[in-house]
Amino acid sequence: MEPSPPLTLDHRPAAQPRAGSALRRSMGSRHLVMIAMGGVIGSGLFVSSGYTISQAGPLGAVIAYLVGAFVVYLVMACLGELAIAYPVSGAFHIYAARSIGPATGFATAWLYWLCWAVAIGSEFTASGLLMQRWFPGVEVWVWCLVFAAVLFGFNAISSRFFGEAEFWFAIVKVAAIIGLIVLGGAALAGFHPLSGGSHPFLFQNFATESGLFPNGATGILVTVLAVFYAFSGSELIGVAAGETRDPATAIPKALRTTVVRLLIFFVGAIAVIAATIPYTEVGLDESPFVTVFSAIGIPFAADIMNFVIITALLSAGNSGLFSCARMLYSLADEGHAPRALKKLTSRGIPLVALSVSMVGGLASLISSVVAPETVYLVLVSVAGFAVVGVWMSITASHYFHRRAFVRDGGDVSALAYKAPLFPLVPILAFSLCVISLIGIAFDPAQVAALYFGIPFVAACYLYFHIRHARTAGAVR
Repeated sequence: MEPSPPLTLDHRPAAQPRAGSALRRSMGSRHLVMIAMGGVIGSGLFVSSGYTISQAGPLGAVIAYLVGAFVVYLVMACLGELAIAYPVSGAFHIYAARSIGPATGFATAWLYWLCWAVAIGSEFTASGLLMQRWFPGVEVWVWCLVFAAVLFGFNAISSRFFGEAEFWFAIVKVAAIIGLIVLGGAALAGFHPLSGGSHPFLFQNFATESGLFPNGATGILVTVLAVFYAFSGSELIGVAAGETRDPATAIPKALRTTVVRLLIFFVGAIAVIAATIPYTEVGLDESPFVTVFSAIGIPFAADIMNFVIITALLSAGNSGLFSCARMLYSLADEGHAPRALKKLTSRGIPLVALSVSMVGGLASLISSVVAPETVYLVLVSVAGFAVVGVWMSITASHYFHRRAFVRDGGDVSALAYKAPLFPLVPILAFSLCVISLIGIAFDPAQVAALYFGIPFVAACYLYFHIRHARTAGAVR
């Protein structure tokens, strides 16, 4: 990354958007929490957690999710200080552009847009496939278009309507997780009146025939890499900062609440699943949530969880579409994308940016449907690479922002929110993200992310310096 140049930053805690910006501040802390929860809780927990347990073993999976939650805390601590300093919509690239350099901001924005544009297509595809359980005669692409229209409508009406939709989407998923933890935990303690046969007691499944870590440390390392992507979406609080009432109060509250809930929900759910299902019998062929509810005798478990998983996927797509549109709007506002993307409706919605983001999502959808399986896997792995790259950008931006703030005479104690233990927190978070990317090189299933992701980032830097460097230099 390029070093921070000598420039004067505006470090007021609650900087207001420019007069020309009409995005409305209509969301509160509860909306921020549920947007982040909605973006995080998706197929990574409801579907892929089975694969995580099978690779790391019961105890290894719990440890991997604890590590993931710790990294999320570090990133969110950095994000909180930045989001209050720069409370603007689509803020990730603003953080990087002002604290590190405009080229890094440009690359960060397009990385994050790419991540969610790819994810939107995969969420639509997975939802359409799950709908075939109830409507086998309806083609998948029909459901994809229906869901695309619904989510587009949620985002096009107003940011508050989006926040309310995401709030209720997330409630369904959270209720399912709480139900799993409570009912599954009760069954593990010996209360399972509906179970037809024997049921594991407490954590007896953790002691496998191959020991506590059946696949060794390597299985845990590979799982940690996947867990990082499973926690992606928590950073959506930063994207919505520009449309939040009283950011200095709402953002820190939302960050703390989100981290605590993610720790309880993710680690608690993984612990119950790992203790209920032998690690040799869990995988991707069935959601482990369905397996747990079936094991304790819950009637219609498969249909109930099918509905919940579809809701989870649409919720993640809803948050992703919001994020994509705000990133494009923010790029246009900085002069790094066509000005048409900056156009707002009377309700303050960047409709053109929203429409382009939906087209990007549908393009990824087409690729995932008609292209070979290897192409689809590349797209998904690139999304994971992009998320880790954005986390690195957030932590590096915080490091340079705080240094410049102190250098310019700022009083750290006067900040509305400050990340603790500076500079340890941003350095540690950045280092762990780098280690995860290095680990990808040793995993054949994920190494494609490096082959595509690194050239993509290099292309962003090259394009910026060719197309925008002269203008950026004049502004600086």
